[in-house]
Amino acid sequence: MRVLPQDLDFMRVVNSGAYLQIMNVAGYRHMGRVGGLRLAARQSWLGLVAASTLRYRRSLRLWDRFEDTSRVLGWDDRVFYIEHLITRGGDLYTRGVVAMRFMHLRTKDRVSPRDIVGLLAREQGHAVPESPELPEDVAHWARSWAAAETPGAPPTA
Repeated sequence: MRVLPQDLDFMRVVNSGAYLQIMNVAGYRHMGRVGGLRLAARQSWLGLVAASTLRYRRSLRLWDRFEDTSRVLGWDDRVFYIEHLITRGGDLYTRGVVAMRFMHLRTKDRVSPRDIVGLLAREQGHAVPESPELPEDVAHWARSWAAAETPGAPPTA
């Protein structure tokens, strides 16, 4: 991929919102590679970002070439945790983690990631996997925003 003029802010570096857009597109590409887009379309599911966190290390500038490597870190009963690494020349520029939930378009009901993984695995002739253990930093972040979305819940450490 390459940085385009519309990705820049007034300091002529990639805008933080543009990183989220880049990661969103990369996430859908990843879903397509594993068969998730076809499954989501057939089931009338829509993926929505529930939360995200970004760590910036270096700035990308106009016309810079870069790569976004996406991987599913794990899931729980609410969301998938997807990591995005933005690199240039092998150097890490930005790391993002996105919590993505799915909902049914007609009923607006949430769809459990475990149900999605199970259906996708069975369709591809695989055993249904358990979620890998989340890296500690992601597990801590997941606990903190989960508490924030529950009214009256005490913050977690």
